[in-house]
Amino acid sequence: MTQGRPDEPASPSPPQGHEHASPRRLPLLVDAVLSVGTDLELRATLQQLVDAATRLTGARYGALGVVGAERGGRVTELFTAGVDERARARIGGLPDGHSGVIGELLVHPKPLRIDDLTTDPHSSGLPPGHPPMHSFLGVPILVADKAFGNLYLAEKQGGPFTAEDEQLLRVLAAQAGIAIGNARLYETARQRERWISGTAAVTTALMSGGSPDEALTVVAEQARQLAEACAGVILQPTDEGGMEIVAASTQEDPGSLIGTTIAPGSPVLEQLLGGEAVFVSDSATDARMTTPVSERFGPSMLLPLQSGGRLIGTLALPRVRGDREYTPVERQLATQFASQAALALVLADARRSRGRLAVYEDRDRIARDLHDLVIQRLFATGMMLESARRRAEVPLVVNTLGHAVEELESTVQEVRTTIFALQQPPSDSPAGLRDRVLREAATAAAIVGFQPSVQFTGPVDNRVGRQARRGLLLALRRALAAATRRAGVTRIAIRVDADAGVTDDGAAVRLTVHDDGAPAAEPDSSGTTVTWESPL
Repeated sequence: MTQGRPDEPASPSPPQGHEHASPRRLPLLVDAVLSVGTDLELRATLQQLVDAATRLTGARYGALGVVGAERGGRVTELFTAGVDERARARIGGLPDGHSGVIGELLVHPKPLRIDDLTTDPHSSGLPPGHPPMHSFLGVPILVADKAFGNLYLAEKQGGPFTAEDEQLLRVLAAQAGIAIGNARLYETARQRERWISGTAAVTTALMSGGSPDEALTVVAEQARQLAEACAGVILQPTDEGGMEIVAASTQEDPGSLIGTTIAPGSPVLEQLLGGEAVFVSDSATDARMTTPVSERFGPSMLLPLQSGGRLIGTLALPRVRGDREYTPVERQLATQFASQAALALVLADARRSRGRLAVYEDRDRIARDLHDLVIQRLFATGMMLESARRRAEVPLVVNTLGHAVEELESTVQEVRTTIFALQQPPSDSPAGLRDRVLREAATAAAIVGFQPSVQFTGPVDNRVGRQARRGLLLALRRALAAATRRAGVTRIAIRVDADAGVTDDGAAVRLTVHDDGAPAAEPDSSGTTVTWESPL
């Protein structure tokens, strides 16, 4: 066994800055350094570093473990070379970083060179499914004098790693630290630009009008895309003291999340109701996460939506299990987004309140005019006709005048009904199927940026039963969610036909949703049509 530590005389390492490589390997080192510095995208840079290190040293396997400071120095991401996806799946999750040679490098961030892992005291063995490895070389990567991660190489072709391999890898790691620093700055700048643009888009969308449900969906959808999460969820406090998911944006069916509640007494609830942000490494295993859907998710952020001391709700942004954790920069940007979104929601709500007040005032004026002018004139006209009917002698004229009086009385009753309706808030009238379909279309419009066309055939409110109505709305949400995710969609057409004919079970209602976006499997198609049918 040979270990390249300065404090171990068996294989002393030259001091930093005095490495010397054989002339035949200098071109390989130059190529490796240049390949690492050719990309400003951080993840691409890290993968290029692993590939370049394996080529430079002749290693069969390579890996770069990113160290997360917020997790006590544990490995948060792993980039590999020489290991395919099937092998990575057999190996399982990330190493814990507390044991073995990986733990040794995290505790003592110095180059480590081992001839045979199977006999080295630092090694704790390999997990099941891991390919066999003997020779090993590890070097820390520093960015601005702070630990960023470690570069691991194994199974050098032709024998164990040499002191020259270690020297070359130290030079490459030093240059990689500079490239990674530049890539991190570039990525941070790009992230900030994306979040700022997303915040502006949300503010514009919210201030352009729409219902409160649409506003919450817009925030959830935009946040999900910006955070690269698998879902964007809005929770609001319930009367029982818990929290309930009231809006959701997912790549699948958001209906499976809406209505999920956090029961009172949940460990995370006190933090959320207190307006405190919560960051979770793994929702499925964190004891604070007690909702039935948490087992489907991994890293998550739960951010308060509050403005001026008023808690509107909580924005949750979970990622799938096994996905990378949120970085400190992402957490900061998402927290700022939540604050701005909450302010925009408050302003949009105030604007809607002013709009409703103007509508109510206009309705009051119309009701007064109908009562003071129209009804009185109709009543006076009816009295005149009644008087004329009494004086008339011709039977035909008498009947005609009597019919006219009855029509006027019916008109007066209808006007009075209209006056009463004008004095009621819109929410007091029950929402039929027609209104529910229009609301779903408006929600989709807030996401795609244009209003889907909606067509109704037949008496949909009176003919469609409760069970069929529930199934139709669920099918409509799924179809619209799929349409909004397709690229190039510029038109969505919705048709609800309550006269769809007769099935074996009787009369049926049919839903048809068509969009002009082509599915990925059929890029040359003229669009996508979804049809759903159910007995009434």
